[in-house]
Amino acid sequence: MDNMIQTNQLTKRYTVKPVINQVSMNIKEGEIYGFLGPNGAGKTTLMKMILNLVKPTSGEIFIQNQPIMTSSYKYLKDIGSLIEYPIFYEELTAQENLQMHCAYMGYKDQNHIKKVLDIVGLQQIEKKKVKEFSLGMRQRLAIGRAIVAKPKILILDEPINGLDPIGIKEVRELLVMLKQQYGMTILISSHIVSEIESIADTIGVLNEGELIEEISMHSLRDKQQSMIEMVVSDTKKAKQLLEEKFNAKVQITNTRTLNIQQIQEKPSTLTKHLIMHGIDVDEVETVHQSLEEYFVNRINGRKQHA
Repeated sequence: MDNMIQTNQLTKRYTVKPVINQVSMNIKEGEIYGFLGPNGAGKTTLMKMILNLVKPTSGEIFIQNQPIMTSSYKYLKDIGSLIEYPIFYEELTAQENLQMHCAYMGYKDQNHIKKVLDIVGLQQIEKKKVKEFSLGMRQRLAIGRAIVAKPKILILDEPINGLDPIGIKEVRELLVMLKQQYGMTILISSHIVSEIESIADTIGVLNEGELIEEISMHSLRDKQQSMIEMVVSDTKKAKQLLEEKFNAKVQITNTRTLNIQQIQEKPSTLTKHLIMHGIDVDEVETVHQSLEEYFVNRINGRKQHA
């Protein structure tokens, strides 16, 4: 697949310390790329640079293999976006706001507006003025505005902000549908790691302005560590036995439970060894590391080495 969005050594400085520091990322055509990073990591700034709302200090941006200059704007017709708090014409309805946006974008399919309002769950209140909208309704309308002109690329900064669990599920299903039915390339950031995990093809982990990892979900699932959890009669003795025999990384989590990591042996082998040395094993379970745990470990690992 071709790259739809590519950055090369992209950097942004407001002071001496860069907000974005030499970020090189590749987003392939038709994939959902999930941006993960704590507050202040630089996700929004990077998205704004792709949209030419913030000018880079140095580095390059390519959209559909075309270089983006500080004066570029025509490429934006192929991009729908939601960045930070969405602004609307407060005295207009949802339908009228989308009509205004379509006129601005030169998009003439008025029938598609009603379909989009239905897709984002605003079909019953399209005549209601935006000033009466809740935060969640505004977020739905912002997503609708981003997709109404059928863009090739969708850039969404925290799109599930303000939505209830049902709304979050609907947005998740919507993004997958846009990818599958319309072939949209989607760049999305979120603090809800589980939501990124459920839809992303690739994730980029951004911390303190640096892209510390870019990896496909397929490769990540192969890398994610499995942990063996054991309930035993003597945790201290069991920990010593497993570390000496198998060179395992063992943590005591409570008076009767061990977490065992970085080990190749099967749980049955560990259990047999402990029983042979007088340790009762009451429960054994293999627990797979979640994306959230992986993400936190990558962030913390980078901080420790800084």
